[in-house]
Amino acid sequence: MLTRKSLPARDGFRMPAEFERHAGCWMLWPERPDTWRAGAKPAQAAFAALAAAILESEAVTVGVSAAQFQNASARLPDGVRLVEISANDAWVRDTGPTVLIDARGRRRGVDWMFNAWGGLVGGTYFPWDLDDEVAQKILHIEGLDRYRAPFVLEGGSIHVDGQGTCLTTEQCLLNPNRNPGLGRAEIERLLRGYLGVETVIWLGRGVHLDETDGHVDNLACFTSPGHVALTWTDDVRDPQHEISLDALQRLRSARDARGRALTVHKLHQPDPMHMSAAEAAEVDVRPGSQPRRAGDRLAASYVNFYIGNRVVAAPRLDSRHDAAALRTLARLFPTRRVVGVDAREILLGGGNIHCITQQIPRGAPGAPRAPGATLSRAHTRKPLS
Repeated sequence: MLTRKSLPARDGFRMPAEFERHAGCWMLWPERPDTWRAGAKPAQAAFAALAAAILESEAVTVGVSAAQFQNASARLPDGVRLVEISANDAWVRDTGPTVLIDARGRRRGVDWMFNAWGGLVGGTYFPWDLDDEVAQKILHIEGLDRYRAPFVLEGGSIHVDGQGTCLTTEQCLLNPNRNPGLGRAEIERLLRGYLGVETVIWLGRGVHLDETDGHVDNLACFTSPGHVALTWTDDVRDPQHEISLDALQRLRSARDARGRALTVHKLHQPDPMHMSAAEAAEVDVRPGSQPRRAGDRLAASYVNFYIGNRVVAAPRLDSRHDAAALRTLARLFPTRRVVGVDAREILLGGGNIHCITQQIPRGAPGAPRAPGATLSRAHTRKPLS
């Protein structure tokens, strides 16, 4: 694996859309007791169910600590590749690499700086040093060259259409707890350089009380070029209504990199969801970690799904709204099967399905890997198909 000193866009690389073809998907195994209740066992069951759903569509690799390797091996479905990786938590969308492709089908990855969603000013936990190394480790295992970005960014804070357009939010990328010396113009310049995009569409705030400071992947995402799914509520008394209405107006007035107006598809959110007293009591309390309190509202959204090669893995959160959300997704992804995964346990940890997955785009057959690429240092259980 080489560390490249140039800019990806100058080298001809771009971030493909999630609905483009994948070589596989990465996840990290949950175990942190001040994030996941009951020793993370309920979350582990949810992660295993999600891995099984995605495995129908593409290869799945799960990074796991040495202490949890045997447990994960027993709980994950056959066919999952296990790799021993140290991490502070399981949010691979934000700690893993963003893998790019070029016109020849070659792949390289961006390793973003990570500070646990705000560092010492609003961050979720401390320390985060192991998380900041996850992307580099994944790129080494995948045999892909690396660009180390010189600024803080999480994968959940961006969404692209693969044709030059990036969605993000002001609440997150302009938050002073990420890159206090960078303004909007500087952030846009860096996004163009590291993602290969031309147009950045700025939404305002993310989902109400999202502890990531408003990641766009919980609010809105591209489902195909020119089409965006947006979390929505018809309840004007809900704080989310004002947020989603503002996003809708911005999206309808925007044009993508190819000059198209955007078609917005509303995904009605679950009814307000809260952490119960019993659930909160099962989460450890640690200095430096965000407390989980009874009654806390959860940032629940159906937009936080994963687009696989043949399936869309979508959260089941609320029996009153699940079916309608899954029907909408089936309409938006007519060539894929929509699979609902019970996701409350993931939500209790602070995110959802998209937050705990990271796609690896498919390269061209025969496209070169990094010199000397090998899996010899990885503890693997089953090979990728």
